[in-house]
Amino acid sequence: MSIRATETGFNPEYSEDAPSFEDVSDQKGITIIEFGAPWCGHCQAAEPAVKAVLEAKSFPHTKVYDGKGKPLGRAFKVKLWPTLILLQDGLEIDRIVRPIHEDEVEDLIAQASN
Repeated sequence: MSIRATETGFNPEYSEDAPSFEDVSDQKGITIIEFGAPWCGHCQAAEPAVKAVLEAKSFPHTKVYDGKGKPLGRAFKVKLWPTLILLQDGLEIDRIVRPIHEDEVEDLIAQASN
């Protein structure tokens, strides 16, 4: 399976069909993986900031439905939702947890150019 990221920015849906850790590790280029759940209040609160920034950018974005026993979230040691992880060629560059403001998401994306 390959990572199903959007090509143009914000991805509105959490996918329960998560890629494997190996699929993520093999990914080339920059991508953002967002772990969370559609019913999560923190995820719903973060969505406007994430959406505003990612719709304006051309970063691939994958939303992964996370939960107890989900292997990809455990491999990345995700403890709180939402967690956005910035990857370069399958390696974690940086992450943010429970962003509320657009500047938090912008700061994460800025790490891609460092």
